[in-house]
Amino acid sequence: MLMTVLTLTNKAKLKVQELCASNSKFAVKLSLKGGGCAGFSYDWGFADQSEIQQGDELISCDQGNLVVDSASIMFLLGTELDYVDEVFGSHFDIRNPNAKSSCGCGESVNFEMSA
Repeated sequence: MLMTVLTLTNKAKLKVQELCASNSKFAVKLSLKGGGCAGFSYDWGFADQSEIQQGDELISCDQGNLVVDSASIMFLLGTELDYVDEVFGSHFDIRNPNAKSSCGCGESVNFEMSA
């Protein structure tokens, strides 16, 4: 059975499309990097088609794309990505079932690493 790394709500797909179009980029890029108050932090950026590496997960959103770098895939399996518009700001909401804890800012997560 083929498992999608992450799923996007319709709002998230529309935001990815909007970001790709307004920044003239092929894809929005999501990865994890070490750091943050909980151990890892989500890292957002953009990628041109030439920057996508073998092993990266490319998710088509019609007029745009989301790419997850290969090193982050195992941490993001089963994640749902939503986009939330709020009075005091808008953001991608990451619902990651693999995260064991997160900090109050929502940008930093921790994973239980068992051998």
